[in-house]
Amino acid sequence: MKTNVVSRSLHDVGLAAWFGGTLANAVALNKAAGATSDSQSAGAVTNAGWDAWTPVNAAAVGAHLVGSVGQLSGNKSRIFSQKGVGAMSVVKTIVTAAAVGASVYSRVLGQKISKHGDVPVESGTTPNAATPPEVAKAQAQLKQLQWAIPALTGVLLVISSFAGEQQRTTSVLSGVTDKLGITS
Repeated sequence: MKTNVVSRSLHDVGLAAWFGGTLANAVALNKAAGATSDSQSAGAVTNAGWDAWTPVNAAAVGAHLVGSVGQLSGNKSRIFSQKGVGAMSVVKTIVTAAAVGASVYSRVLGQKISKHGDVPVESGTTPNAATPPEVAKAQAQLKQLQWAIPALTGVLLVISSFAGEQQRTTSVLSGVTDKLGITS
């Protein structure tokens, strides 16, 4: 029996790290940076935190994508023969692309902020009166993205759970017979 343990593990561990890390940073890092003794330090703390997370996040996203391709390859016969699996795969691919796009754009914005160095800010995503306008604009966009990425990756976790349910023996049998138009 052929298994997909490696691709499933890459898929799941990568997605878990991507979801958990971005959620933790949105909940904790961005707010904690605002707890520094001065607004100049808040920008430095935020930049240091997000810059440290970037390579880990890139590895998590990469592992998830490699695992996803492995899962698609390992399940290609089900995608075409079991009712609902193809549609689920398309939706999952679209949500994955949106999450990758949001992550990449978030990093571009983060680099815009980081290149300004230790600028004064209220917190990781909240400017203050002394924040340079281009940093404040990037922060405003990041304020939205910090929640969009965990939301999108959370949706991927739910879709993955649904996909797992589609692999139950009874689901496979009914999905194949439904696709073939066989009624019981």
